[in-house]
Amino acid sequence: MTNITVIGAGKMGLPLACQFATRGGNVVACDIRQSVVEAINRGECPIDEPGVRELLKSVVQAGRLRATSDIATAVAASSVVVVIVPVLLTPDSDANLSIIESVTRKVATSLRPGTMVCYETTLPVGTTRRLAIIIEEGGLSAGRDFDVVFSPERVKSQFVLEHLERNTKVVGGLTPEGGARAAEFYATYLGAQTADVGSPEAAELVKLAGMVYRDVTIAISNEIARYAEVVGVDIHRILPVINTDGEAALLAPGIGVGGHCAPVYPHFVIRDGERRNLQMPMTRLGRRVNDEQAAWAINRLEQAWRPVRDEDVLVLGLGFRPQVKEHICSSSFLISSTLRERGAHVLLDDALYSDEEIRLYGFDPASIDDRRLPPAIVLSTAHDPYHRLDMKDLARRGVEAVVDGRAIWRPDEARAAGLVYVGVGCP
Repeated sequence: MTNITVIGAGKMGLPLACQFATRGGNVVACDIRQSVVEAINRGECPIDEPGVRELLKSVVQAGRLRATSDIATAVAASSVVVVIVPVLLTPDSDANLSIIESVTRKVATSLRPGTMVCYETTLPVGTTRRLAIIIEEGGLSAGRDFDVVFSPERVKSQFVLEHLERNTKVVGGLTPEGGARAAEFYATYLGAQTADVGSPEAAELVKLAGMVYRDVTIAISNEIARYAEVVGVDIHRILPVINTDGEAALLAPGIGVGGHCAPVYPHFVIRDGERRNLQMPMTRLGRRVNDEQAAWAINRLEQAWRPVRDEDVLVLGLGFRPQVKEHICSSSFLISSTLRERGAHVLLDDALYSDEEIRLYGFDPASIDDRRLPPAIVLSTAHDPYHRLDMKDLARRGVEAVVDGRAIWRPDEARAAGLVYVGVGCP
């Protein structure tokens, strides 16, 4: 039985730890949050991810998974260490490596010869090799005394367990032997197909290239949606037809792009390119177009209705994806910022968050079920309950204008109810 330490027991790390344990690993999940450690050791799942609750309870009861905040002790007893902790952005949109570098220094203090260290956190190209140098400060030599591998997580909230088994597990080691060892490890303990791409840099770029592609592709859809609005065509009616020729694969436009990945990782490429005297104009433009979608939508609202200055505006949704309580880089923040810059008072409804949480993230809480509603509503997140809103009922409760940021409402129903309707990609 392989002793495995997973450092970072969050929404991506904990399912990974559970999958390793389910397939026979002896797993320790490390996290600095004591409440998370205690919950895991009770067999209680601290995250909302389908299937993980049942897996966690099973492997904890079987003694194959436990949690601790003591990284050094866990690493000392392990032959495989998987690091999956946050790397977000600095205020100037560079990769903030402080957490992963700190964790790496802790790993270095107790790493045993023969251990394999796998980084799964998305990183700028070249970072894994630099992290290996930090580990070497503990006295061992990377590639000789221990293996270092990069293997990007390629999963999605609410589908993590499914994607762990279905998606190809990419690996790239400092040495060919390390890459082969990682491929064998993940094939055994995830049950996934593996692809050894030959180096940490290649594996790092696999993930970043996918994220840049997605972000730029969405930006193309958003730009075409703006053009469709101007020329009087509903992009949503023709989008399925556009994609029937085998050449195009346009994604749905929207009021913005949120989450841990697409709004963040293209900046890793942009900033690293700058350091290498290489400009990345398309990557940069994709980010700009997507971040400008919120302001574009509010511009259209003011043109079709009236200026939002001194108006109450209700934003629907804080999560960056429907039915997901996760708000990293949510479009709601850009919508709110735009509205406030123009003098509006912003309220927010999201049933997944308490009023206290909504205030913590900078909004005034309100409810779509209130007897009297603000005159303008902006849909940011297509949560299921919002699909079922009755436009006539909204009008009776004081709504005058709606911005449909996710194309979930019928424009004719909104207009028949006497509402001003502004939809992304809809004239």
